Amino acid sequence: MDVEEKIELIKRKPTEELLTEENLRHLFEVGVPMRHYIGFEISGYIHLGTGLMAGAKIADLQKAGIRTRIFLADWHSWINDKLGGDLEVIQKVALSYFKEGMKQSVKVMGGDPEKVEFVLASEILEKGDYWQTVIDISKNVTLARMMRSITIMGRQMGEGIDFAKLIYPAMQVADIYYQGVTIAHAGMDQRKAHVIAIDVAQKLRYHALEWKGEKLKPVALHHHLLLGLQEPPVWPIESEEQFKELKTQMKMSKSKPYSAVFIHDSPKEIKEKLRKAFCPAREVNYNPVLDWAEHIIFREEPAEFTVHRPAKFGGDVTYTTIEELKRDFAAGKLHPLDLKNAVAEYLIDLLKPVRDYFERHPEPLELMREIKITR
Repeated sequence: MDVEEKIELIKRKPTEELLTEENLRHLFEVGVPMRHYIGFEISGYIHLGTGLMAGAKIADLQKAGIRTRIFLADWHSWINDKLGGDLEVIQKVALSYFKEGMKQSVKVMGGDPEKVEFVLASEILEKGDYWQTVIDISKNVTLARMMRSITIMGRQMGEGIDFAKLIYPAMQVADIYYQGVTIAHAGMDQRKAHVIAIDVAQKLRYHALEWKGEKLKPVALHHHLLLGLQEPPVWPIESEEQFKELKTQMKMSKSKPYSAVFIHDSPKEIKEKLRKAFCPAREVNYNPVLDWAEHIIFREEPAEFTVHRPAKFGGDVTYTTIEELKRDFAAGKLHPLDLKNAVAEYLIDLLKPVRDYFERHPEPLELMREIKITR
């Protein structure tokens, strides 16, 4: 596979942003050993926006010959008060439910989970020279910029926060450099920290990214954030600018279970959630069910997506591209309920290996249920 083919793999859905394609090409051309990482806070159940979006991109990166790593961010989760702010519980969940859930997510999206490295953040953070890198980064970033960057944790400016949260963006950047990462991967909501990582690349004295005497900038790869199934706080959405303002409230969230499908949901739960989903007739833009279809079902085109309908409603119809599906939906040729049912059936089939795994190995889910009851 040549460099351009690798870049096309990395750019395809669900990639939404690549900072920058030129830098990625340069890293390939000079022969830098390519290392990817994506870091996850450890909190509740894994939903499709986490498992399948990250899993799809990891699969693409593996096909491009890149070493992949999932960073289980236990200290970061502790800073951000996940799972009651109990570090021991966070670590237990990270190494059981979350690790196994992400392995299965990578697998169903076409990747090899055995080729993914899993690293618990505390294994790295407890080394003294990691904090040297944090300080080095911090000395090259203003307080105002750090304050703007803590919104990656869902915090709004002006909200009271404890001081530990100010350290969070510098730690996220340090994670990249300390691990020698060339491709830093996350959802679009974490781009601010990644932009800092790119901006400080030439200024670092400790653990800079270097190859043959050249200080390099990491690539930032951001995948699409799936829309939640809930109705937006404002409808209709009149412009892309308005959508950007509402995007955080519209994304899939584990704190709103009705907005998300979790990777181990039963067929009944998947059907119920999709049936209740916001999916206005003829509306193609900002429609969560079509959003899921585009980024999961039609990630690779041509695809084969069949909507089963009674003959009196037009009979079965098969779509091979997202544009065909959107065209029929916009024209009123495809009813929202038929689309919802078809997407639900597709997800039920796609996620069957994940459900089967957790049926054979119930302990991680039992741990999660126990935490939910006691936390």
